[in-house]
Amino acid sequence: MPKIIFPDNTEAVVSEGTTFLDAIKGHNKELLKNAVAVNVNGEIKDLKGIITGASDSIRLLPVTLDSKEGAEVCRHGAAHVMAEAVKSLYPNVKIAIGPAIEDGFYYDFDTEKPFTPEDLEKIEAKMSEIIKGDFPFIRETISKKEALDLFGNMGEVYKTELISELADGEITVYRQSGFTDLCRGPHIPSTRFIKAFKLTTSAGAYWRGSEKNRMLQRIYGVAFASKDELKAYLFRVEEAKRRDHRKLGRELDLFSTNEDIGSGLVLWHPNGSAVRMIIEEFWKKEHAKNGYDIVFTPHVAQLNLWKTSGHWDFYRENLYSPMEVEGQEYIVKPMNCPFHIQIYKSRLRSYRELPIRYAELGTVYRYERSGVLHGLLRVRGFTQDDAHIFMRPDQLETEITGVLNFTLYILKSFGFNDFDIYLSTRPEKYVGSLDNWEKAEAALRGALTNLNLRFSVDPGEGVFYGPKIDIKIKDVIGRAWQCSTLQVDFNLPERFDVTYRDDQGAEARPIMLHRALMGSLERFFGCLVEHYAGAFPFWLAPKQAVILTVTDRNNEYAAKVLRQLKAAGIRAALDDRNEKLGYKIREAELKKIPYMLVIGDKEQAEEKIAPRSKDKGNMEPVTVDEFIKRVEKLTRPGGGEIL
Repeated sequence: MPKIIFPDNTEAVVSEGTTFLDAIKGHNKELLKNAVAVNVNGEIKDLKGIITGASDSIRLLPVTLDSKEGAEVCRHGAAHVMAEAVKSLYPNVKIAIGPAIEDGFYYDFDTEKPFTPEDLEKIEAKMSEIIKGDFPFIRETISKKEALDLFGNMGEVYKTELISELADGEITVYRQSGFTDLCRGPHIPSTRFIKAFKLTTSAGAYWRGSEKNRMLQRIYGVAFASKDELKAYLFRVEEAKRRDHRKLGRELDLFSTNEDIGSGLVLWHPNGSAVRMIIEEFWKKEHAKNGYDIVFTPHVAQLNLWKTSGHWDFYRENLYSPMEVEGQEYIVKPMNCPFHIQIYKSRLRSYRELPIRYAELGTVYRYERSGVLHGLLRVRGFTQDDAHIFMRPDQLETEITGVLNFTLYILKSFGFNDFDIYLSTRPEKYVGSLDNWEKAEAALRGALTNLNLRFSVDPGEGVFYGPKIDIKIKDVIGRAWQCSTLQVDFNLPERFDVTYRDDQGAEARPIMLHRALMGSLERFFGCLVEHYAGAFPFWLAPKQAVILTVTDRNNEYAAKVLRQLKAAGIRAALDDRNEKLGYKIREAELKKIPYMLVIGDKEQAEEKIAPRSKDKGNMEPVTVDEFIKRVEKLTRPGGGEIL
């Protein structure tokens, strides 16, 4: 008879054929509170699944609705309920696939016309009706022939296509209410466990993701364990819309793209360029302080360089086509690393010179499909804050530690203080020796551990040429953005025959580190815009102050104040238009300028200005020198917004 081990490590023997639900209920009913599935020796299964086998112990752990696994099971159930609702309202629609995804679910449908917002409201209402019916999810096992007959008779051509590709044997289906779907499971016990949901959008999606197949209509939805969680999620969605860098880019005149130039190619406007220059100047200054040499490299190179590096073979679909110049083939560069290697190889290197650190704000070009381009976050031309470090093997952990410290310093200076860190280890296919991989992974792990940084391990997710650390920054509303990366490379030093003379005068192979602290300036800038909702801190603001005159009589004094502010290094502007003061203030607030400096007859007579903070409102009048002194500490990187 099967032996069950419960969460408190107590054991019980049950009869074969007992359900997991009954086994737990017989032990402790309290364990079933909010349970929607069960973890059986690490595998998620239906609560009503049958216990079989008597030889091995079975460890049971209830999966609750508020857990990650429980949420996924619930969202999968919501997808089935949505498919039932659609079939009930639109009987001629054919169903395709409907998985759970992060925060929610989707289902693909073959329909003659796209779903409208009004359709989504009807589907939502029908789903609520099904959920209230408390219909159980019933698992059935049938043969492949029975499955083909079942779905063939229903006219579900997409299901029969999937079934026909499965191996002969048992196939599982789930039924709830009057709806049957092809599914491996597991599922929630009944529809009532779907506590809070909402359909969000509909969009086109090719069957199986191929442009050669029919375009289907995909409906997305979200589902959570409580209405409060759903409400919080919807708030974050609305907040994300308000912070959308594409919208703010237009409103604040930061950047644009233009179809006459080409999709995914960014035009930086003066306001955006001002912020970019601040970022670049800070980046260069800090790299010089941290022992990096700044280099510059061309935008094109002979194709053979990229064949040697392996980029042409491994990433050809993301590279632009070659152009011929005097009988030689060239391409625009997708990476900076081969150039830095050639600088290193320009002369013989000694072990005494290492580590050598080359850094470059290098603009690269990669082909991305138009469908995945997204503002500044996914572009075709972007500037990497790139660097490559050449070192001896004994310097590896020290250099990794230095890069991690440097990365966190840079990110925190821009207001990012919350991170998700991942260590990606050796994949199935890799280059280099196993010994080198183990040493590199140990060095990466050691650096993270010594710095007391919490991290997760992604087994097998390293790139083929070496293990890596990825750092995702979290913005003010909790979204994670992939920016920083640090990668150990055993491949390129081998491909380009990179060497140095060791302390015995023999040739030795250096280890190479690729690293980007911000990732790309475009992506990082987009993250900054959304993190601050366009209201940059004082040190980053494109315009830090705007002088607002009350009447034309104040214009001459205002011009003098402007000269004083600019001489002090403050990015200031003058609004001396013949408009009402309230109108000027409102415009400055919309532009998210940190300070408005009002000058009327009184301020002019006293040779003062009346500051107005975008955050704190009106402040006491001060002299120009007092104001400059007050904001002095705000001009430094990482400085607060308002004193």
